[in-house]
Amino acid sequence: MKLKNIKCLLAVCLCASALLVGCGQKTADKSETSSESAQNQSKDIQEASRDVFAMDTYMTVTAYGENAEVAVDAAQAEIERLDALLSTGDADSEIAKLNADGSAELSEDAGYLTERALELYQKTDGAFDIAIYPVMEAWGFPTQNFQVPSQDTLDQLLPLTDAGNISYDKETKKISFGVEGMKIDLGGIAKGYTSSRIMDIYKDNGITSGLVNLGGNVQALGTKTDGTKWKIAVQSPDDTEDYLGILSVQDKAVITSGGYERYFEQDGVTYHHIIDPKTGYPAESGLVSVTIVSEDGTLADGLSTSLFIMGKEKAADFWREHKDDFDAILMSDDGTLYVTEGLENDFSTERTVEIIR
Repeated sequence: MKLKNIKCLLAVCLCASALLVGCGQKTADKSETSSESAQNQSKDIQEASRDVFAMDTYMTVTAYGENAEVAVDAAQAEIERLDALLSTGDADSEIAKLNADGSAELSEDAGYLTERALELYQKTDGAFDIAIYPVMEAWGFPTQNFQVPSQDTLDQLLPLTDAGNISYDKETKKISFGVEGMKIDLGGIAKGYTSSRIMDIYKDNGITSGLVNLGGNVQALGTKTDGTKWKIAVQSPDDTEDYLGILSVQDKAVITSGGYERYFEQDGVTYHHIIDPKTGYPAESGLVSVTIVSEDGTLADGLSTSLFIMGKEKAADFWREHKDDFDAILMSDDGTLYVTEGLENDFSTERTVEIIR
């Protein structure tokens, strides 16, 4: 059995004009980047950047402005607070205790995420399902004790993995599971929520230019210090040394899901971590990568997984129904790249693109 875990850190730009890319991906020419930085970054602009390991991945938070250091300190504290609160692997966390007891009165953060998760469950027809955790455990993804579960095992677990059996009162924040043995995992939207919280922290500290990279989940505040948009490279799912194209963004989250992020191989077969709640097996939707671009980091995080499971046609239909909320870049297993029309002028690539309208 061979494990591949490419939850790698995007190389966050440490100067205001550098290109943000995925692990091992190509950057802009170094001489051009250095020159551009010297021209565009004022000596009066304070920069603070911090690397953090949390939520089982490496993260970088960067802020520019008078209170940059204070903002970055607060961002790190918020990351660590939410990690301790939401981690399924920490027996003392709120979510771990809920999973053990089957009921709880949730905190404001966990309650908000549960409410958003249940809304996404309804909107995506069950593609986004926080109750999938027992099946994830059977595959060994949370513990990295990987195995292919038997069909009998999955048949026994699938009745537990239906978020429709979760009872939640958003007024009291009381939650209970309708089936014994249910467990939830908010990890599918936790990083997106965390990046949005950091945006709030930055704004509270007067920061107007900043970037957070939570293990590849990127969210940008404002523009670079020279007034131009942030440039973010979307990693290629079939070559970690390459990227699909470059996104220019401002005040947006850019979150990608793909089977290349976490997977293992057994008996010559590759099994990735994006599980279809309807089957209990890794999703086979015809898509290999989905990138969501949205002002709402929580939404972007949840939809990157959901649209991957849906497949191209359902994903495109879903976008048409909700196109005011997000845009998307989809790559199919035959190498075709599909881009929703809202990104037509902000995404550059050397590949052939079909625009979804």
